[in-house]
Amino acid sequence: MDWNEAFDQFVGPPLTIVGIIVGAVVVRWLLHRAIGRVVASASHRHAERTVLLPGRAGSLLASASGIAHERYVQRTQTLGAVLRSVVTIAVSSIALLTIMAVLQIPLGPLLASAGVGGVALGFGAQSLVKDFLSGIFMIVEDQYGVGDVIDTGEIVGTVEDVTLRVTRVRDRSGVLWYLRNGEIVRIGNQSQGWSTAVVDVPIALTEDTAKAAEVIRASVADLTATDERVIEPPTVTTESMTTGVITLRVSARCVPTANLDVQRVIRDRVKAACDAHGVQITAPTIAPWQSGRR
Repeated sequence: MDWNEAFDQFVGPPLTIVGIIVGAVVVRWLLHRAIGRVVASASHRHAERTVLLPGRAGSLLASASGIAHERYVQRTQTLGAVLRSVVTIAVSSIALLTIMAVLQIPLGPLLASAGVGGVALGFGAQSLVKDFLSGIFMIVEDQYGVGDVIDTGEIVGTVEDVTLRVTRVRDRSGVLWYLRNGEIVRIGNQSQGWSTAVVDVPIALTEDTAKAAEVIRASVADLTATDERVIEPPTVTTESMTTGVITLRVSARCVPTANLDVQRVIRDRVKAACDAHGVQITAPTIAPWQSGRR
């Protein structure tokens, strides 16, 4: 064996392997840098073109519905992290296969075994893959985020953490639930957009409906000025009329998740106003067979 053959056999492969590793590190760094620039550029462009609706109501709606810049940045950075992970796995796999080829390790049987193992692993980990894919789509579509109040059909609570595999939700009793993203079939987000406070006021048929409606309307007319949770002035409409009772409905558009608190405020105001103006609030008439009597 001459010096050239010895060099090619003992020095050439190590240098090639070192070059492959260095090249993989450089390619990974360049791709990560490109992803970081794309994420930063997207966030900057969104900040420039984000236009909020005029007034306090527009600002509240924009923030609650996911238009806010911070929410967009959070989603973009999460997707950037996913892309960086995918790039790292892809570059590392290609570099490893190339090194094995340089060392003259037969790749055919290895790839065949890996294929069989991959199929078996795919069947065993299909729920995990489903969770990850569902998590990615939830983040891309901005279905919910940290701090949102959501209804999953079985659990209603506040989102405390969102990952690609699991969503953590704390319900109103303080219990922390871990929900696999792939098992979440439907989501009701109570924190996006707005909510509606609805209060039904039963008035006796003997009362002057126009007077009762005006008294109720006057009692809640200044809610938008005194309560920042109310977005639009409340409305009073005639909802239904049954035996002995006519129902007037008070509706007020509120910021997300504030409707229950606003309903309490409306009930207190309506009750005080009706008492002050002599408007009789009654209860629906119950027929004898409905109360269990014969």
